[in-house]
Amino acid sequence: MRYSSNDYIINFKGLDVGNHYFEYKIDGAFFEAKGTQDFRKANVTAKVEMIKESTMLIFNFAFHGNVELECDRCLDRYEQQMKGTARLIVKFGDKAKEISEEILIVPFEAYQIDISQYLYEFIVLSLPVKHVHPDDKNGFPTCNPEMLERLENLTIKNDTRWDALKNIKLE
Repeated sequence: MRYSSNDYIINFKGLDVGNHYFEYKIDGAFFEAKGTQDFRKANVTAKVEMIKESTMLIFNFAFHGNVELECDRCLDRYEQQMKGTARLIVKFGDKAKEISEEILIVPFEAYQIDISQYLYEFIVLSLPVKHVHPDDKNGFPTCNPEMLERLENLTIKNDTRWDALKNIKLE
């Protein structure tokens, strides 16, 4: 799939008041166009419900799928399942400004909105902070065993230089 920013522009001016639905398939090209190489492979489905009212637009985002990440522990790549929801409220005003993560003001004369940056941010924020291979059904890590062994050998078990400090009590 090729990324085109035009695919994420919603022309709301000509739409009737009520609910409108959009669906997007997001892949690695989307993330690459946003300037990140972290998600080279991705398969995310995003469903967007836009509720158009006379004074505002309400966007409800729901997304699920998977992205390929680099494991923080062993540095191998793995597939991370993800899903999430988010909401964006768009109100009309004299000039554009972001009130909060959830509320946006656009000028009265606006007739379209590009939701690509919001999709990007919502997806990235739904991922776990720590990127680590999931454990197997027995609770053991599925990371690269060779790298886990190397890490284990690098770990200092007990540094005797600090033993004397353990006995100090603060009053």
